[in-house]
Amino acid sequence: MSLKNFFPEIISKHPQAEIPFKGVTSHLIQALEQQIIFMNFENDVEVPEHSHAAQWGIVLEGEIELTIEGQTQIFQKGDYYYIEKDQKHSAKVKKGYKDITLFDQKDRYKIKK
Repeated sequence: MSLKNFFPEIISKHPQAEIPFKGVTSHLIQALEQQIIFMNFENDVEVPEHSHAAQWGIVLEGEIELTIEGQTQIFQKGDYYYIEKDQKHSAKVKKGYKDITLFDQKDRYKIKK
């Protein structure tokens, strides 16, 4: 599958999330108190240190280097991670990375207009 159609229509029919990094496409499923985001990175991206509500993700393709509270770990296809609420974290995401991320926050991302 190409980068553009990795996620099937059952996922890609959902609205895109407004994510502030070039080359990131995403599909947002909104729940009452949480959001699920399917993400596809077409470029390398560095995410600066930040914190928010809890986050859980599973790597579908590619690689991400996560630094959580000063501890760095590399996650690859099949790996999952968990970031507790208010933990400071940053990331280096490699081109081709794809994941599913659950945010324990109903308004982490807005729908892209």
